[in-house]
Amino acid sequence: MISHRTLKYCQYGLLGLLASLLLAACAPSVSVEPAPIERDATLHILWDKGYVIEEDEAIQAAVENWQAQTGHAVDLSFYSSGEIAPKTLRASRAGTQPDILFAAKSVYPISDWQGKLADVTDIVAPVSDRFTPEALQAAHVYGAAAGDRYYAVPLSQSIIQIHYWKDLLAQAGYTPADIPQDWDAFWAFWQTAQDRLRAQGNDAIYAIGFPYSVPAKDSYQLFEQTLVAYDVQLLDAAGNLQVDRPEVRSGIIDCLNWYTQFYRDGYAPPNATEWHDPDNNRNLLDRNVLMTPNPTMSIPAAVRNDPDTYLNQLGTLPWPNQPNGEPLPHLIETRLAIVLAESPHPEQAKAFLSYLIQPAVANEFLKTSYGRYIPSISALRTDPFWQDPADPHLPVTASIVISGNTRPTPKALNPAYGVVMEENVWGAVLHEMVTRNLSAEAAADRAIAEIKQIFADWS
Repeated sequence: MISHRTLKYCQYGLLGLLASLLLAACAPSVSVEPAPIERDATLHILWDKGYVIEEDEAIQAAVENWQAQTGHAVDLSFYSSGEIAPKTLRASRAGTQPDILFAAKSVYPISDWQGKLADVTDIVAPVSDRFTPEALQAAHVYGAAAGDRYYAVPLSQSIIQIHYWKDLLAQAGYTPADIPQDWDAFWAFWQTAQDRLRAQGNDAIYAIGFPYSVPAKDSYQLFEQTLVAYDVQLLDAAGNLQVDRPEVRSGIIDCLNWYTQFYRDGYAPPNATEWHDPDNNRNLLDRNVLMTPNPTMSIPAAVRNDPDTYLNQLGTLPWPNQPNGEPLPHLIETRLAIVLAESPHPEQAKAFLSYLIQPAVANEFLKTSYGRYIPSISALRTDPFWQDPADPHLPVTASIVISGNTRPTPKALNPAYGVVMEENVWGAVLHEMVTRNLSAEAAADRAIAEIKQIFADWS
């Protein structure tokens, strides 16, 4: 078991997998070694509820397939991303903790989760050569020698891509080929498209679906991507905080001003200050916004059963080049699974996760979730499913990841930064800027002070 102190530095950044598995009738043929435990023991899994129903149905089928192969009983429960972490904590305190947890966009308080995660090195280390470096980094125990200890099992990854409506763009007199790759011209393009659509009488349309709220973790993620675009590095390669450097503070101020300009100039919806994570999806799908960045492929997944919308109306893009003209590195997020340290059935839990990361299983696991997440196993990305030229969405994401033009999220460099996400420091100051006219300088200083305090509390 990982030491109490070491776990203090590893639990942040735990994002569970919202993916799905192949239906039991079509499950791939893989070998399964039953864990040496009592056959009547029930494995309890808490799973983050999927964005599309196929995700839930597929994991249910996968569990049934594993049960049929091993004879082990499984109790699988679904909760929303906002419910699942508190539910797990309550269950743990009551002595009824689950064995396995998949939780999306959940980051766990130090006081509650210190010492609560089991060491899964025996699952990950023997097959570590399968995974991408970013996936291993995210699952690695902070401070341990490279490759020595893992607190989580990588299941999938994602980047932030941009989705837009081709048909609305056509109404504005544009084609996808007209979209610039220059940073300033790219964002001005969408503003001009809004102006043209408004001139045609579409008064409800807004150009850009940026969130400006605390409940939306997307506001944190999109602002972090903005910092990357402007080469603002809050952490060095060793994970040390650099916010006291004048050029870092100046860069944060510039990014805050840039991000909030769209709201202040009327190119983002007024209610974006109240959004939760699904709301940028909803606003795009309801055609209230022309384009929105999104940290998973949930938007294409939502319309995949409508071929005309999926193939002809909805578009997917990478981010434009950085302001300096260089290709923009995309932040890459790794979705992880954990075994609770007090799991009643730790060997059974590890056996299930070992099954789940067998390449044949993992590939179908992601493909049948409509490609919402991409494989964390490198070799799987060559599967034609991810490269299909007839698909206007998946190859965009896959090509970025395969190119290697990615960067791990800051919490992979130092898990203390996961608290910055949990508290959504960026979302809070962005909200204050657009609702209470907080200056960018004051917002930057407030955020820097909060981040420094978070890191001090971890020292």
